[in-house]
Amino acid sequence: MRTAASAFLCGVGVAALSGCGDGEPQNSLEPHSHQAHDIASLFWWMMGGAWLGLGLVVALLFVAYGRGRRSPGGGRGKPGERGAWYVVIGLGVITPIVLLTALFVVSDLFVIRTTDAPAASGTRLTVVVTGHLWWWEVRYPQSGAVTANELHIPVRTPVRVEVRTADVIHSFWVPELNRKIDAIPDKTNVVELDADQVGTYRGDCAEFCGLQHAHMALLVHADEPSAFRAWLGRQARPALAPKGSSAAVGRGIFLGAACAACHAIRGTSAAGSTGPDLTHFGSRESIGALTAPNNAETLTDWIDHSQEIKPGNQMPNFDFQPQQLRPLVAYLEGLK
Repeated sequence: MRTAASAFLCGVGVAALSGCGDGEPQNSLEPHSHQAHDIASLFWWMMGGAWLGLGLVVALLFVAYGRGRRSPGGGRGKPGERGAWYVVIGLGVITPIVLLTALFVVSDLFVIRTTDAPAASGTRLTVVVTGHLWWWEVRYPQSGAVTANELHIPVRTPVRVEVRTADVIHSFWVPELNRKIDAIPDKTNVVELDADQVGTYRGDCAEFCGLQHAHMALLVHADEPSAFRAWLGRQARPALAPKGSSAAVGRGIFLGAACAACHAIRGTSAAGSTGPDLTHFGSRESIGALTAPNNAETLTDWIDHSQEIKPGNQMPNFDFQPQQLRPLVAYLEGLK
């Protein structure tokens, strides 16, 4: 069992270094919302101005070098030349003041205000995202749906995301959709997500928060409105009864073990809050905030020795026997 998880983690290690999540590059310069477009445009204007300034300085150096070689006295011109003062005052004082003032005005009027927190009345959907060590809890208060490490939103619809933390400072950032926003203890910060096309976008914690900071990621799925409504309706329902005798045995094992003290499964007596809500765990793509893919093999690996897969997480290693693990995994994977 360890082989599959180890192989996946090697891939995740490469992805973490390259900024990749679900196979697509995480790139703030490929925006998919109007806020992200404004941020990217500001970046390109700043980059263009920087390269223009660098080119001008290099050109002036070449001009000065050429004039110095032609001037008498071993390349030294007369001190206090009026032209040199024009260059110093014009390019060294006036130009930076004008450019920085213009940058401030553009940033304030067209970028900061665009990416500012939306008013509750201006959005049709509110989602509460809470950072934990090291995973994301996602709640839809209007429907009662709860999930983890996967955020679904309707495409071309402004969504108000209220970001909180249950422990230390985290930072919520989906580069293709908007700016990063901190999750600060005892405070709620707000950001708007408004994807302009259907797709899956990787988000990360962008504030170092401890040992597994690099493995605290989530996926944002921008769905067609009809598909989103169907998904939300399924997520709002309590867990279905287990299908098959093996899954039924697994439910008994889950409720009788320490699992139920840390995890909640709506529709059962499990009401823990330390770990993610598992009501529809089987429908999720990953385990451990994108640390491993969600399938029977890696889930068995995770339950048996999660500390070897994601050291420091709050789930202990369990000493289940194989005859206990199989029905337990069948039950959890059946929670669609």
